[in-house]
Amino acid sequence: MVEGNTPPPLFQRGPAPLVILSFYVMLSAALFVLDMRFHALEFMRQCVSVVVDPIQQAAQVPLRLAQEGHAYFRALETADDEVQSLKRTLLNIAPDYNRLQQLKTENDELRALLELKQRETISGQLAYVRRFARDPFVRRVYLDKGRQDGVYAGQPVIDNQGVIGQITRSFPFSSELTLLTDKNLAVPVQIQRTGQRSIVFGLGNGQMELRYMPANADIVAGDLLYTSGLDDIYPVGLQVGRVVEVMRDSANAFAYIVAEPLAGAETQGLVMILDTPKYERPFPADVEEMLPADDRKKALPRAAPGETEPD
Repeated sequence: MVEGNTPPPLFQRGPAPLVILSFYVMLSAALFVLDMRFHALEFMRQCVSVVVDPIQQAAQVPLRLAQEGHAYFRALETADDEVQSLKRTLLNIAPDYNRLQQLKTENDELRALLELKQRETISGQLAYVRRFARDPFVRRVYLDKGRQDGVYAGQPVIDNQGVIGQITRSFPFSSELTLLTDKNLAVPVQIQRTGQRSIVFGLGNGQMELRYMPANADIVAGDLLYTSGLDDIYPVGLQVGRVVEVMRDSANAFAYIVAEPLAGAETQGLVMILDTPKYERPFPADVEEMLPADDRKKALPRAAPGETEPD
């Protein structure tokens, strides 16, 4: 062997595995803290979603085709029976329908005479439930409509049974829907039978809790809950849930009331994202100028979610 020449090492030695593991653990903890406290990774999350969304859609194509094919052939089997049933129902309600048309015409004439404002119409766009959140501790699903379709955080979502939840995050091609049963969502409601107002909070287990109701409140199992419209987000009169349990304790000032939602994205693949209402000024412009500065600010309407507050 020539002096000064050493054989090459059999394996290249680098940093110890424990050092590498410690580095990545500290890096992950730092990123976690930055994102939780300062939302520093929101832009990166948006960029990743642009790349990941097409891959997720492509991976779900076979399952979606199988589900749609099964649903198509199943629908063909029951279509004829449904058509015959609808024809019989139409014949049965034809007399009542004609009477209702006459009553509607009379009602429109009376409202015109009284100069009453018509109810605001509800508008929105349809969306499909794409997938469920992987975190078992949250109640969220993802829809196939995003910012490019005009979807933004704060919009309410319903199905054919009532309120499902609210859009909490919007991506370029998809959006995140938080369900009524999630712990971070609350909805102002009104009891249909008594008209009493309250707020329901999600429990995270598929149910909701009606809080801040006095122990002697007139509420029983089976009462229906509807949106009260006090939050200026959910339109008035949409079904929310049904009371299933009422527990009263003399030691507590409030009753423990549990409700279950009437609607749910777990059983519905098609939902509607509602447009939030545009608020009008409660006073004419000339009257508003006569108000004091403090009262004028109170009279200004709040902006809809996604808009800036008026000056």
